[in-house]
Amino acid sequence: MQRVTGAAGRGVPLRGDDIDTDRIMPARFLRAITFDGLEQHVFEDDRKTTKHPFDDSRYRGASVLVVNSNFGCGSSREHAPQGLQRWGINAVVGESFAEIFFGNSLMIGLPCVTASPADVRKLQDLIERRPDTEVRIDLEKGALDADDLHVQVSIPPNVRDALVTGAWDTTGLLLDRYEEVDAASKRLPYVSGF
Repeated sequence: MQRVTGAAGRGVPLRGDDIDTDRIMPARFLRAITFDGLEQHVFEDDRKTTKHPFDDSRYRGASVLVVNSNFGCGSSREHAPQGLQRWGINAVVGESFAEIFFGNSLMIGLPCVTASPADVRKLQDLIERRPDTEVRIDLEKGALDADDLHVQVSIPPNVRDALVTGAWDTTGLLLDRYEEVDAASKRLPYVSGF
C-alpha cells in the first residue's frame, strides 16, 4: 500500500474561482482507454488563449498546485486529476473543491487540502514573488509551511486517515493481503466452479 503523509515541492499558483474539469482537461481528450499522455493536454484550451502558469518557466517542475474556490467543478471526469498528477502535481491546496473532483483525486492518492481564502492568497502571492519557494504539507499535523508562511490546512479526517494509512490504495490493499483474497476467492462458487 502506498501511504501519503504529505507533499513537498515548489508551488504553481492558479488564480480564479470555479475552474471546471472542462478547463482542466478538455472533453476531446476523454476518448482514450488509458490515461497515458493526458499531462500534455492539461489546461490545453486555456493555455492557447491566455498566459498560463503551466507554461511559465518559473514554475517548471512545480508539484503543489495552489487554487481558489470550487476547483474542479463541472462534469465528473477522472481525467482531470489524472492529467494533473501525470503533469507532476502531487498535492493541491485550495479554498474549496468540487466534491466529485475531490473524490476522484483521493482515488489516485492526490491530496487536496483546504485553507482559508486569505491564506491561499498569501501563498499564491509568495509563490509569485519567489517561485523557488518550497511548499511542505503535513497531512497528519494539518500544516503547510512555505518559507516564513505557516498555514493551517484541512482535509476530512476519514480522507486523511485513508491517505496516511494507505487505505486509499485499494489495489495495494488487495495485494498486501493477497493470501486472504485468494482464500476467499476459492470459497466462491462462481470463481472456483459450481
